[in-house]
This record gives sequence, structure tokens and C-alpha cells, in this order.
Amino acid sequence: MSTFGVVVNPTSGRGRGARVGARAMSELRGRGHEVLDLSRGSAEEARAAAKQAVAHGIDALVVVGGDGIVNLGVNVLAETGIPLGIVAAGTGNDIARELGLPRHDVPRAVDAIERGLAAEPRFIDLVSVGPPGFAATTWYAGVLSCGFDAAVNARANRMSWPRGALKYWIAILAELGAYRPYGYKMTSDDATWESSGTLVAVGNASQFGGGIRITPDARLDSGTVQVLVASGLPRREILKVLPLVKAGRHLGHPACQVFESTRVLIEPVTRLGARPPEVFADGEHVGTLPLQATVHPGILRVLA
Repeated sequence: MSTFGVVVNPTSGRGRGARVGARAMSELRGRGHEVLDLSRGSAEEARAAAKQAVAHGIDALVVVGGDGIVNLGVNVLAETGIPLGIVAAGTGNDIARELGLPRHDVPRAVDAIERGLAAEPRFIDLVSVGPPGFAATTWYAGVLSCGFDAAVNARANRMSWPRGALKYWIAILAELGAYRPYGYKMTSDDATWESSGTLVAVGNASQFGGGIRITPDARLDSGTVQVLVASGLPRREILKVLPLVKAGRHLGHPACQVFESTRVLIEPVTRLGARPPEVFADGEHVGTLPLQATVHPGILRVLA
């Protein structure tokens, strides 16, 4: 019998998270495991409860929901050696997609968790991100967004209607009205890029936003990130490029360049354009530029 700490996001999957969480805990208990419900009234309280459970000793932390709750698990478990299990029940589920895990299927998700705990561990890279020169960092597993996509994410988070993917397309159209190119300086291991730009995305994984392949060559265990930069585009060109981005075919566009790196410093350069928007990672708010992102190879064990 194993002991699992479980954190549920009750609002994920358009409100299905609470029901899926109850089913997941029932499934684990039905298979003879001890389950500690670490869900709380806020993300901060759940994070604190999960950290306490890890400190006292659990076999794994299982998160139920979408990429936001996976990000909570990543930030609890980084550098601990305790594995992460995922019951994907969100709208996007990009990390679960990347890992080849079941989505919206509790019994198969629990099967994967049990197999992962019994098998050889699978280790993936994480990326730490924070202001340069400061010790405090946030961890992410997927994609760091520093441009137009981040502005859309922030606007969508403020919208109560509609739900699901349609909300993001409406947020795109609304954000286009206020858009003008941002000013950036990006410094990687081997290159510096300074330009007016539409976005800078730092991908540890290939996709975000429910399967949008923003950095299609990124892999969770490569030891590097793929840094996509796009020079400043007019509004009409953004509308042309968006379908290419969704299909992962934008890398051939003349505005797009990709750099592979282990460390990236991204700074705002207001003489080149507008100040870049707030930054998001795995869909969660991180802060403002300047920020430094650093890859930590094989730092998280996942049950996959």
C-alpha cells in the first residue's frame, strides 16, 4: 500500500474538477492506497498543505486538474525526490499531453500512476525563473510566455465568460486592439537578440494553450529549452500567423527565430517598443521582465 497526497483544483475542466477529484481519491482508496486530501480553499493553502505532507513523508503527490494544478505540484516537488502523479481533468492538459498520459479518464490515469510508481522512474527537466541576481524563483515544466500570448492569457483570466477555448479566441481579438510591438533583449547561451517583437516564448515542452505547438522541437528531457522569438508584427500579420502557430508551422515564417539554450535572460527595452506585458508560465502568473530562466535537467520524477 502506498500513501498519496492528493490536491484537487475544483474549478478545472469547466467546474468538473471537484467531481473528478472525488472519483480519483475513491479509485485510489479502492485499490488499497492511503489517501491524504490536501485540497484547501486557496492555491496558497493547498501548496502549504502539500509541502507539509512532503516533509512528513508520502510516496507521491497526485494533482487533479489542468496545467495550473500541475504547476502547483511542480513547485512543491522540485528538488524533493518525491514523484508527481497527474489526473488530467482541465481544459488544456498540455503537460499530460506531453507525457502521453490519459486525459479525462480516472481509472486509466490511476493505472498510469501505479505503473509509474512500480517502474523505473521517469525524470523530466524543470525550469527555474526569477529576477536576475535574486535567489527566489518559480518553477515551470511547460512554456514561459513573455509577449502577445501572455497578454491574451492575462485578459482571458479576467474574463468570466465564455468558458473553454472560445474565451481565448475572444481575448485574442480584444487584445489586438491595444497591441503594439514590445521591446526586448534576449540573451541565451550563444546568442543575443534585441528587437521590437511580438513574443518571446521559452519552451521546456512543445505546447501550451490546449495543444498549440508554440515550440514544437522542445522536449521535457532534453536538458535545454527552445526559445522562440518573433519580431514585431502588425495586427493583420498576427491574424495570419495564428493559424500557423496552432498547427506548429510558424517556424518557417520570416519573423520567427528559434534558439536552443540552457539559460535565458529576457529584458525589456522600451526604446524599441512598448514594455512587454506580465509574464506567465504554465498559464500561471510569474511577474514582470527582466527575468532569467535556467534549465535543471532531470530534476522531477513523474509517474508516467
